Amino acid sequence: MFSKEERIMCPWEFHDKPRDECGVLGIYAPGNNVSLKTYYGLNALQHRGEESAGIAVSDGKQIKVHKKMGLVTEVFNKASLSVLKGNIAIGHVRYSTGGDSSEANAQPLLYKDDKGSVAVAHNGNITNACQLKKRLDQTGSFGYPNLDSEIFLRFLAHYRNFSLEQLLELFLKEISGSYSLVLMTENSLIGLRDPYGMRPLCLGKLKGMESGYILASETCALKAAGGELVREIDPGEGVIIDKNGVNFRQSFPGGCRRLCIFEYIYLARSDSVMDGSSVNSVRRKFGSELAREHPVAGDLVISIPESGTAMAMGYAEECGLPFREGLLRNRYIGRTFIKPGQKNRELAVRMKFDVISDVIQGQRVVVVDDSLVRGTTSCQIIRMLREAGAKEVHLLVASPPLSFPCYYGIDIPSAAELVAARRTLEEIRQYVGADSLQYLSLKGMLQVLRRPKEFCTACFDGIYPVPVVEQETG
Repeated sequence: MFSKEERIMCPWEFHDKPRDECGVLGIYAPGNNVSLKTYYGLNALQHRGEESAGIAVSDGKQIKVHKKMGLVTEVFNKASLSVLKGNIAIGHVRYSTGGDSSEANAQPLLYKDDKGSVAVAHNGNITNACQLKKRLDQTGSFGYPNLDSEIFLRFLAHYRNFSLEQLLELFLKEISGSYSLVLMTENSLIGLRDPYGMRPLCLGKLKGMESGYILASETCALKAAGGELVREIDPGEGVIIDKNGVNFRQSFPGGCRRLCIFEYIYLARSDSVMDGSSVNSVRRKFGSELAREHPVAGDLVISIPESGTAMAMGYAEECGLPFREGLLRNRYIGRTFIKPGQKNRELAVRMKFDVISDVIQGQRVVVVDDSLVRGTTSCQIIRMLREAGAKEVHLLVASPPLSFPCYYGIDIPSAAELVAARRTLEEIRQYVGADSLQYLSLKGMLQVLRRPKEFCTACFDGIYPVPVVEQETG
């Protein structure tokens, strides 16, 4: 056993990347058992949360929930899926922060009373959760004291006589922060996106099913579950899917859209489409713009796999340099546990990445990455490249310096932990050990987007579109 000081940690805790805290999915398919399709869809959203997974299903009479800690493939098997029989389902994958990593906080959450049941799955962060909990304190506790998503259960309990349409309007009016939400009653599937549209949510049609629909955080999950994109849910819009069809309810028409820019930078899967643009295409454009702003005299371009690959390819194409695979990522390291400490942080990076020495030796290497958070991973990778014989190592970051924390559902640490918040560019370069270091400018990043004014960039510029009342995550 390890002592308290030797607490075991998994390598993703050392990963120098922001983490989205959740992915959500919902399927409505009358006359069909949807548990397997939900499983396939959640697998496609695994990158949005690797700590816990859950599915709730309804057969029209009752809602059953199965959720545990672990990856989707670890939580579900043939036996567990065979028990989850129904034609409506919602699913959830989750990351957590602080002390919230427990099976008790896995989602979907289930609310029951004498009028029926409602299951809830939430992606985002409610910034006025404490105030709302105090206001709704008479509803009692639902067993999730550190989970902001509990707010939705409190609203359900307090306003149980409200119709679904009234509840959606109430959520949008009273709840601040970011949320893409899927809810399920015994007979209906509901989706809701916050008035700023910070977290993504889209609607798809299940192929070969006249009345089959799917809601998901990303379009990659639609494809995995056998669906095709109908459209994105608009900011401030709700959708109710039941025997009467698909009913959209726009409670905040013409709202101030502020999709999180990190969806394009890192969070979304490369094959997804958001806001009408291919994520992979946008990332390549970020790389191209980075090359126009900061060309480097190098021999080859490599990426830190895997999210930085499209950006590195865009950079290489624009500069006329060859793109090479210089780093390999170990895909099977995700749930191996090691002890903390600086030496073990270095070990974690070496376990995650390997250098292809014959590509690197004697070369002036241009390394393109999508973002730089703490800088610890970059330090070790640059050291590994030099050990492999790199003549020079230049680090190019295809996003602006991260200087401010996120309060809207992305696990970007406090400003004190952000390498760019407390150091100059030259100090960061010295810290990571690169021969040169450059970032893509905020202006350059935004100008390649279709609607540059409709993104949240608070982690770069400190301009928060929704007032930050408190720092509570869920």
